[in-house]
Amino acid sequence: MNDTKQLIINCKDMVFDKRSLTDEMVNKLFNIDDKFLRDLSNAANEITRVFQGSKIDVEQLANIKKNYCSEDCTFCSQSAFFDTGIDKYQLMSPEEVVKQATDAKNAGAHSYCLVAAWREPSENEFEQVCHIIKEVNEKVGISIECSLGFLTIQQAKKLKELGVIRYNHNLETSESKFPEICTTHTYQDRMDTLNIAREAGLELCTGGIIGMGETRNQREELVQAIGRLYPEEVTVNLLVPFPGTPLELQTPLSLEEILRVFAVLRFLLPKSIIKISGGREVNLKDDGKELLLSGANGIISAGYLTLDGNSMQKDVKMIEEIDLEA
Repeated sequence: MNDTKQLIINCKDMVFDKRSLTDEMVNKLFNIDDKFLRDLSNAANEITRVFQGSKIDVEQLANIKKNYCSEDCTFCSQSAFFDTGIDKYQLMSPEEVVKQATDAKNAGAHSYCLVAAWREPSENEFEQVCHIIKEVNEKVGISIECSLGFLTIQQAKKLKELGVIRYNHNLETSESKFPEICTTHTYQDRMDTLNIAREAGLELCTGGIIGMGETRNQREELVQAIGRLYPEEVTVNLLVPFPGTPLELQTPLSLEEILRVFAVLRFLLPKSIIKISGGREVNLKDDGKELLLSGANGIISAGYLTLDGNSMQKDVKMIEEIDLEA
C-alpha cells in the first residue's frame, strides 16, 4: 500500500483507539499531496460519523451591537479604522433579541449566539447583556452562546450562572500571522480570555479565519493551536474580502486548502463540533456539502454579522440531500 494512504489509515486508527497524534503526524497529514485528499476526506468523514453521528449542528447568530469597534482587525467590516459603509446600531433591546431567537428556534436552530462589536463590554453594557440572556432563557428556551470580546473572570462566572453554555472567542489566525492582522491587542490577549472562560466553567468555541494571505504552514499552526485547546466547538470562517478593509483584494483559497483544515481538525478533535462559519456561501459552490462529508458537522445559517446567508430552509434541504440530519 502507498505510504501516504497507510499514514492516513494509521492516524485514523489512532483516533479510534483514543490516542493523540504527534505534531509530526499532523504535519504530514496537513501537507499530503492533493491526489490523496479524497482519502484524507473520507477518513475524516468516517471519524465524524463514528464520534458525532449524522446530526448537523445548526446555529444562528444575533449581532446585538453593530457598531464601529475600537480594534483594527484587518478583516473586519465593523472596525472603526476602516470606511466600509456598514449600517450601525447600539445594543438591541431584549424584545428584539427575544423575537429573533424565537424565530431562529422555530426555524430549526439548535443554538443562538449573542455577538457584540466591541473590545470588551463596559459594566453597564454587560448588565444589559445579562438582562437579554435572562429574557431569552425565560421566553424562548434555546441554548445560548456568547461572543462579547475580552472578559474578566467575574463576568465569565456570571455568564455561567445565567446558563450560558459556551463562550465564542476566536484566535483569528496563527500566532505568527497575528501581528499582521491586528495591532490593538495581542494573540496572548485572546488566549487569556479563552483561559478565563474555561476557568469559569464555560465550554469553549474557538477557531479563526482562513484565506487572509497566510501560508499553509500558518494554517497548520492555527489548527495545531486549536487542537491543544480541546474546545467543545471549532468555528472556521472563510474570508469574505469586504470593500474598505485592507483585505478587500485578497484572493480566495482553493477548496483543496480549505478541505485540509477541516479534515485535519477532525483528526485532532473527534469529539468537537467543527462548524463551517462565515463565508460559506461566498467561497463554496456547494454551500458546504463536501466539507460536511470531510470532517465538519455544523454550520451557521441565516446570515452572519454583516452579511446575509442562506435561509434555514435552504440549509436544511442541503443537509438532507447528503443524507445527514439537521
